[in-house]
Amino acid sequence: MTEEVAPGIIRKLWTGESAAFRDHLLRLDQESRRNRFGSAVSAEFIERYASRVFRTGAIIHGCFVDGELRAAAELYPMGDILPGEAEAAFSVEREFQNHGLGTILLERVILSARNRGIRTLCMNCLAHNRRMQQIARKFDAELSFDTDEVVAELTAPFPTALSLAQEAAADAQGMAGAVLQAQRMATGRLFDMLMPAGAELAEEQLETI
Repeated sequence: MTEEVAPGIIRKLWTGESAAFRDHLLRLDQESRRNRFGSAVSAEFIERYASRVFRTGAIIHGCFVDGELRAAAELYPMGDILPGEAEAAFSVEREFQNHGLGTILLERVILSARNRGIRTLCMNCLAHNRRMQQIARKFDAELSFDTDEVVAELTAPFPTALSLAQEAAADAQGMAGAVLQAQRMATGRLFDMLMPAGAELAEEQLETI
């Protein structure tokens, strides 16, 4: 599975990352918000939504670029005990659209659903959201058209030892990628902090020559 997306990291969000999820949703432009939620929503709505998302049992995959969450795929199992169905929803910030993130995230959602015994995935999108419909068709989803809404339904395969190993490997790679990305960012911040001091030292040395 692809882990790096020019130069992003695809991984599951952790429980303590609701703020990163909130900030991502707040950065969505008006059209992208409407595509995600089916209608225009306020910043207050997004803050309430993000604050409780992990309490619903959702599994969220995201694409992190330079430490910022830029795209997300949410999987919501329907039912508490061995759910056979789930809903999925996607959000991608405008400048990161049309780069294949939706397809990669849907692959991860299907794998997570499959390994939890979820066979049926449902995705709702607005009728004009052709991009989401095209992504769903890549996975042989059945599309049902209403006046202004489309429901995409696809069937996930049964879990296997290989699919379980694939998800475990993806989680491990995502963790490693997150740690490496954090180290790179910390190194960059340290370099920025030392640069002014280094420049002043260089000027002092030049003055003594």
